[in-house]
Order: sequence, then structure tokens, then C-alpha cells
Amino acid sequence: MAARLELIALEGFPLVEPGDELGKLIADSLHHNELQLQRGDVLVIAQKIVSKAEGRYVRLADIEPGPEAIALAQRAEKDPRQVEVMLGESREVIRVRPGVIIVEHRLGYVHANAGIDRSNIANSLEDPRVLLLPRDPDASARALRAELAERTGIAPQVIINDSAGRAWRHGTVGIAIGTAGLDPVRNQIGERDMFGNILQVTEPAVADELAAAASLLMGQSTQGLPVVLARGAGLNPSEEGSGRLIRDRALDLFR
Repeated sequence: MAARLELIALEGFPLVEPGDELGKLIADSLHHNELQLQRGDVLVIAQKIVSKAEGRYVRLADIEPGPEAIALAQRAEKDPRQVEVMLGESREVIRVRPGVIIVEHRLGYVHANAGIDRSNIANSLEDPRVLLLPRDPDASARALRAELAERTGIAPQVIINDSAGRAWRHGTVGIAIGTAGLDPVRNQIGERDMFGNILQVTEPAVADELAAAASLLMGQSTQGLPVVLARGAGLNPSEEGSGRLIRDRALDLFR
């Protein structure tokens, strides 16, 4: 790992609409910010703009909630149409309380409300809509990496991040839900610490750590900074994808 890490949010990034070429927007924004990609650079990209470019909107007027969604909506005090969409994106409902439904998302990670919300999208009270997570965030990250390599000559490592809560702590942090070109977990088992002890279980989730660091610059409201360039992270190359971050159910002690 390097002793210095630089994080640069791309300023002036345009609003993203369905069908936009996100790779082109990012390449243009790098040029606008007078930045050139270097080998080893990581681009952390907010899930929301990926979902918007992929047109992952759902109009609630088009949704007919079923009995399960209606019952869950009453317990969680939510719109049953949104709960129906949530169930369609989930493998299992894990916990329910007023204001939140915790599910195992169809992609494997445990997430509040299946990552579906209405924040930072154009909406109306008369015709509300919600935004879903990308259909396959790893595939989205790989496509962006390939397109940026074609446009700039450098294939950056890519992290798509989203905000998530933690079971025992207040607040949300950024996590990686899609990766390309990097090993999301640094396996240090077998290495020695400063005193010569052999590390037994040390596996830092480096993609999550960088996703969280970038989230500090991105913000959650009006900042309009959905892309962050990280330089100096020194992440190991890999095409394994973000699935490595998800603990196998047989090893999950909390469900």
C-alpha cells in the first residue's frame, strides 16, 4: 500500500438521464477538470448515476401490490407499491420495522429497502417513481472500464458505490456494490505484522474502504459530485468482482 492517497471529486458533472453514455460523460468531465488517467487510478462512481443511465426507473402507478407487499407495507409504514418493487428485487425479507425493510437483495448483499429510494431523482407527487440498483453492477463497472480505456488509453479500476447502514452503528457509509479491474479484498493471511506475528484472519475490504472514502466527497444531498478519482490506492488487479465481499451464508453468524 502507498503512504499517500489522493481523492479528487470531478466538479461540474452533468445530470444523468436514461440512455446517456456514462463513459463519455466521465471522460469529458476528466478533461473539464484538467485530469488525465494514470495507471493504477481508481474511479469511484455513485450507483445512482449508473442506475439513471441504465434507465432503472419504475413508475409506482404501474405497480399493483400483492398481499405480501400490502401486509409488509402496513408493518413498515411504507407505500405498498414501493414494497412490491422491493420484493421483486429481493431474495428474502430479513427484518421489518416502521420506516425500513431489511432484505437480502437478489445480488446477495443485505440492504435496507433493497437499495430503492426516491432521493436525488426528479419526481412528482402525482406520478412518483423510484430508482432501482443497476441490474448487474459488476457488468456495469466492467463496461465503464472498457469504454474509458477506449476513450483515454488507460483502463482505470472501477468501483460503483452505494450507501448502507451497519447493524451496530448509527449512520451510513459507502460500500462497493460493483467492481472491475481490482481485487476488492486484500488477503493478508500468512503475512507478518510489525512484531513478526503471522496474521490469521486479516482481509481488509479495500473496495469498501475506498468506496467510503469517496462518499465523503460525494455527499448525500446537493453536492452533485458523483464521480471521484482515487490516486495512489495501490489496489491489486483482479477481475473477480464484488461478489468476493459477500460473506457466504453458511458463515453468516447474524441471520
